[in-house]
Amino acid sequence: MAAAAPAAAAASSEAPAASATAEPEAGDEDSRDVRVLQSLRGKICEAKNLLPYLGPHKMRDCFCTINLDQEEVYRTQVVEKSLSPFFSEEFYFEIPRTFQYLSFYVYDKNVLQRDLRIGKVAIKKEDLCHHSGKETWFSLQPVDSNSEVQGKVHLELKLNELITENGTVCQQLVVHIKACHGLPLINGQSCDPYATVSLVGPSRNDQKKTKVKKKTSNPQFNEIFYFEVTRSSSYTRKSQFQVEEEDIEKLEIRIDLWNNGNLVQDVFLGEIKVPVNVLRTDSSHQAWYLLQPRDNGNKSSKTDDLGSLRLNICYTEDYVLPSEYYGPLKTLLLKSPDVQPISASAAYILSEICRDKNDAVLPLVRLLLHHDKLVPFATAVAELDLKDTQDANTIFRGNSLATRCLDEMMKIVGGHYLKVTLKPILDEICDSSKSCEIDPIKLKEGDNVENNKENLRYYVDKLFSTIVKSSMSCPTVMCDIFYSLRQMATQRFPNDPHVQYSAVSSFVFLRFFAVAVVSPHTFHLRPHHPDAQTIRTLTLISKTIQTLGSWGSLSKSKSSFKETFMCEFFKMFQEEGYIMAVKKFLDEISSTETKESSGTSEPVHLKEGEMYKRAQGRTRIGKKNFKKRWFCLTSRELTYHKQPGSKDAIYTIPVKNILAVEKLEESSFNKKNMFQVIHTEKPLYVQANNCVEANEWIDVLCRVSRCNQNRLSFYHPSVYLNGNWLCCQETGENTLGCKPCTAGVPADIQIDIDEDRETERIYSLFTLSLLKLQKMEEACGTIAVYQGPQKEPDDYSNFVIEDSVTTFKTIQQIKSVIEKLDEPHEKYRKKRSSSAKYGSKENPIVGKAS
Repeated sequence: MAAAAPAAAAASSEAPAASATAEPEAGDEDSRDVRVLQSLRGKICEAKNLLPYLGPHKMRDCFCTINLDQEEVYRTQVVEKSLSPFFSEEFYFEIPRTFQYLSFYVYDKNVLQRDLRIGKVAIKKEDLCHHSGKETWFSLQPVDSNSEVQGKVHLELKLNELITENGTVCQQLVVHIKACHGLPLINGQSCDPYATVSLVGPSRNDQKKTKVKKKTSNPQFNEIFYFEVTRSSSYTRKSQFQVEEEDIEKLEIRIDLWNNGNLVQDVFLGEIKVPVNVLRTDSSHQAWYLLQPRDNGNKSSKTDDLGSLRLNICYTEDYVLPSEYYGPLKTLLLKSPDVQPISASAAYILSEICRDKNDAVLPLVRLLLHHDKLVPFATAVAELDLKDTQDANTIFRGNSLATRCLDEMMKIVGGHYLKVTLKPILDEICDSSKSCEIDPIKLKEGDNVENNKENLRYYVDKLFSTIVKSSMSCPTVMCDIFYSLRQMATQRFPNDPHVQYSAVSSFVFLRFFAVAVVSPHTFHLRPHHPDAQTIRTLTLISKTIQTLGSWGSLSKSKSSFKETFMCEFFKMFQEEGYIMAVKKFLDEISSTETKESSGTSEPVHLKEGEMYKRAQGRTRIGKKNFKKRWFCLTSRELTYHKQPGSKDAIYTIPVKNILAVEKLEESSFNKKNMFQVIHTEKPLYVQANNCVEANEWIDVLCRVSRCNQNRLSFYHPSVYLNGNWLCCQETGENTLGCKPCTAGVPADIQIDIDEDRETERIYSLFTLSLLKLQKMEEACGTIAVYQGPQKEPDDYSNFVIEDSVTTFKTIQQIKSVIEKLDEPHEKYRKKRSSSAKYGSKENPIVGKAS
């Protein structure tokens, strides 16, 4: 069940579970784990009207970060000398932990000092659904310690009766501050927290203080403080644990959390206020509270002057039930390619009733691809497209279900293909400063247009040559679909000799290579959005490659360019050799023969990035400190290097030697986001930069090594130090692990699809679109009664209904399956709402208790 917009496209961090058709008894889900999977995708578009410098140089060098609470999980590139920086960076990641705020910080890069935080956008987790899928301008808010509060505190209050020396009776308030959880990092490190505990009233402010806890975001205080609570003179004996109403309304306990600054000023971490009247009906009160900013009303009056940030955010939270619950829905969806006509299938109906077709395409393509059903389904919907195509020159140029399915398929299966084909040349282009501008209006002073033309031609030729020689690397699924498209296009336009090529080139050149060239960061070919000059170069290359790719369907005398300078430049490529090379390439990738090598002759590049590793300690005198290294993982080996691009690895672990990959307890080295690669030698201990990065590395390392022989079943979650394991205190270094390993069943290292999660999203889409499904059902009935389509323009006319009887039957099946799935979902919702008691660690109290 998706708690927010279900449109996020996501490769799961979990291994795909086996499909089953047996339906469990209602209520069985109570005894099983329901996976809660969070993901975030979107785009950091641009900022505008940022505050200028006060001096003569008013421009800033800006970048933006994404933070879960205060933990940075993503950073854009730096946009230099601008007060309206254009970032245009898309992001996607799985969120491996709970969080309270999603924040976007805009920084000013500073070479000599710490980067300056210009402002931020902070969105509460529960408010993310209001912004889902929409581009929105957010005003930047000021950043200070009061606005950076996060975490929660565990508190217990008691009232004891106390007899004083003169024999009078008063109340003693006992405050037990037990622990805190999730306090923020200070300058990237765990803080040194302490708490002040105050009893505050109209005429009193008694304050006490805990001890300082060193280097921890989850301090265990376990300290008790006592305060006397006096009664008014109008006291009359009641129950011994009651305080008069006039007194309790005026007293409250305030807990303030601070970071001990030692030689510098202490930093405020948050506060809670609990009125003593929580003990009105009970002598004891125990709960978790969310820390809050100071309630001092001192808000900046210039928040609108900091500038604004345009964002597109889509947060998804999926509650995935055990696999067998999805059996009937999966079966119905997987029958879609065999339904005649295809418009009467469950998959097609889903795309018809969704508000945005992309919402349906993302999970459908992944599910069908996982079960080898995508090729026949895509072929069937493409054939439906061709029926409405009257001009061969516009074949597959629209934004239909067929084209969207193929676009998504190429993104999923074509990632490695793009890396081996385009990445080396794109790296050369992006790392070079060669000017390729050939528009006379945009030429800079001192530019030579002829030199720029030669630079541009060099890049186009190199890229074109690599593409047309890459057919052996084209994934089999893409080749199979291209073959079907080619055959259908020839049948639809038998008198056009070029249509068989344009049907394929409209996808592989126009929607695949050309898009990847102009947006390499979107396809993970570059870490960030390129700078303005590089984007211009890539745009010119992309335009030329796109036109070259479609040249087989055009006559030599025509050109698709509107700009005169592009027409002149393209004349360099009007040679028979280019046309023949394109035709040969299109022939090869759309033939019936499998072009993709079945063996892995070339290792698949899976992930790379900068992390910290602990010294292996292979020599007695070697210090076991942490060093920054560049890690690279392929399907064959894990290596780390001193710096990116270095060919000589410092250390190599063959993938076949990996025995387990697991998280490492924070207490091991007092560091967050650590994991261990257990292999045939000493374990490799690695610290990632944030929780998202750690989760991604653990996931991909687990997937690539899950089929290894001799994998461990148990591991040690901590380290072996000073003669014993810190986790279980065993003294033998080779002692069997004390905790079961978490890795699941094997998964495809290149295409990791969680079919249960995708089916859950499809279920969520059907439940969100039940009203339109009902209208479609009514439309089928109307058409059947009147034996013809509706003539009046109404809601019915928006649906594609070729066979009303078959479509009606499919809708009935969909409704039946969804109703059966509603039952376990509703039971889980009730169980979840009842289990998370308000005031528990999972559901802490926000604000004052009453």
